[in-house]
Amino acid sequence: MSSKPKLGILLSGRGSNFMAIADNIAAGKIDAEIAVVISNRAAAPGIDEARRRGFDARVIPSKGLEREHYDRAVVEVLKERQVDLVCLTGYMRLISPYFVSAFPNRVLNIHPSLLPSFPGLEAQHQALDHGAKLTGCTVHFVDENLDAGPIILQAAVPILDDDTADTLSARILKEEHRIYSEAINIILSDRWRIDGRRVLLS
Repeated sequence: MSSKPKLGILLSGRGSNFMAIADNIAAGKIDAEIAVVISNRAAAPGIDEARRRGFDARVIPSKGLEREHYDRAVVEVLKERQVDLVCLTGYMRLISPYFVSAFPNRVLNIHPSLLPSFPGLEAQHQALDHGAKLTGCTVHFVDENLDAGPIILQAAVPILDDDTADTLSARILKEEHRIYSEAINIILSDRWRIDGRRVLLS
């Protein structure tokens, strides 16, 4: 029986960050294992990919369910699979205080902007609309507020004059795939602490 830390992956869409994490685990760059992949959408391509790769892949439909009621069902599965760290990879739901309290400082998210700039949906469109010269991506702890938890890692991406939302998204995504795995390694190492809103590495 493996003693490696167990990751729980939550996704709603294609799951490209999930695939990058899985690839880095397979390459020995992350010393952990994926215990379960959960999607709130049966049609999510990422859940099909998880099944294809042989992971425990589960669909827990969220449509019509109140947030905490849904989160209790998700947390039950994560606890059943003895998950140590929860990674949101394109998971399009706000999680409840109940979920946060079930995994204190153990829920990570990746967002395609340099938070606190451009939280929420379509961050790349927001950056372009604002005429920003620089954007990027952020791995942060999740709390009950939208894209607001303490920041673990960020990577900057310049915005080019001829960028569209698609070209900008593609360049940001490369950095997402890199820093999410780095952040997972940092948190699993336990060589960090939170001081106010700052995540300090030791």
